[in-house]
Amino acid sequence: MRPGWYDSKEVPDQSKSSFLEELRWRGFLEAATSDNLDGFLNVATRTMYVGFDPSADSLHLGSLIPVMALAHAQRHGHRPLVLVGGGTGLIGDPSGKSAERNLLTEDTTKENALAIRRQLSRFFDLASDDRGLMLNNADWLCSLNLLEFLRDIGKHFSVNEMIKRDSVRTRLEERDHGISYTEFSYMLLQAYDFLHLSRHWDCTIQMGGSDQWGNILSGRELIRRIDGKISEGITFPLLTTSTGRKFGKTEEGAVWLDAKRTSPYQMYQYWLQTADADVVRYLKLFTFLGQEAIAELETDVLERPNERKGQKVLAAECTGVVHGKDAVESVEAASRILFGQWDATPSPDVVATLAREVPSSRIPRPELETGVPTIDALVKTGLAESKSAARKLIDAGGVYLNNIRVTADRKTITSADVVWPNAMLLRAGKKNYHLVLVG
Repeated sequence: MRPGWYDSKEVPDQSKSSFLEELRWRGFLEAATSDNLDGFLNVATRTMYVGFDPSADSLHLGSLIPVMALAHAQRHGHRPLVLVGGGTGLIGDPSGKSAERNLLTEDTTKENALAIRRQLSRFFDLASDDRGLMLNNADWLCSLNLLEFLRDIGKHFSVNEMIKRDSVRTRLEERDHGISYTEFSYMLLQAYDFLHLSRHWDCTIQMGGSDQWGNILSGRELIRRIDGKISEGITFPLLTTSTGRKFGKTEEGAVWLDAKRTSPYQMYQYWLQTADADVVRYLKLFTFLGQEAIAELETDVLERPNERKGQKVLAAECTGVVHGKDAVESVEAASRILFGQWDATPSPDVVATLAREVPSSRIPRPELETGVPTIDALVKTGLAESKSAARKLIDAGGVYLNNIRVTADRKTITSADVVWPNAMLLRAGKKNYHLVLVG
């Protein structure tokens, strides 16, 4: 049987595809281009791709659904192909956009593509081309000849059909912005990507968000017209929270995969704050836990919601996939410290995590030899507005050093209090922290 081709009447295995079943029960599957996609997947190992836009030097949590879908594909024996849009990123996809974005330079897209490659390599085994691929469409799009492209590819597209696509029609109806020819041509380039990947890498399935449906159909039709091969498409739902808010967003903006943009602690806290109505759905979408484990957590969410076990597992699993197990251990320890639930001596990594999350200042160790008045320390760190306010805090039992209450007769802080690795944690009240770094 020729790669990428099949006749539904000749498919020997009509059973359910394990990969597609995985997508179904986890909630990934929005739509597919064939009613017999199970048979198509059962015929042979398939190469399937998702495109990622390098408009920033990091992906965000909103990108995780296609990333996880590709990871499941590899786990079920198929080959994931990550396509970084270094070429199409110079144009801009109008899908889901209300206005044309600022165009990036070629150097910027190259730098962003390299950063995204490093992030996505955490999710896939890319040790060999047989296991997984990561390509950049700039490698073939940037060398295209315009006249040849219009002659060989453009002639297969009907403008009448193109303007019916939601991504184009919506923009055409907006008088203030409209759509430029630059963005209008994006559909042709993405379709050409699918054709190129089909020819050179035997890629027969494209996946993406539901806003990519029109682009996927265009690529599928182009492959059929030019090469006479069958290809398929899968789309995922665009995710919102149970309150209708866009997933992966906070008041401060997007939650990024890059630790420099969003720290592991901040990511952990984002997952930890998941509403009960969302947590089981997120466990299915964003972790590799199996059905039995998630069913047990669903019971916990329904019967013992105050324990928030589902949220804790979700936060640990998701942060661990992105940042590693060691980062999770440090984050969990830091969280317990900041919520007053842990008074053991933390490791240097935990102290470093705290230093990124709470206000901090540095004090030379010699100053502690003679002792620093606790009242002065509270004022200097900003935990108290004045010395009189500091005295009141101490008298009321509202001051803590390394999560141990400072008594009213405690006058000074000395080097003997540096029981953490070159650090002390001062707290005023329940939530006002300041990390004092010593050295």
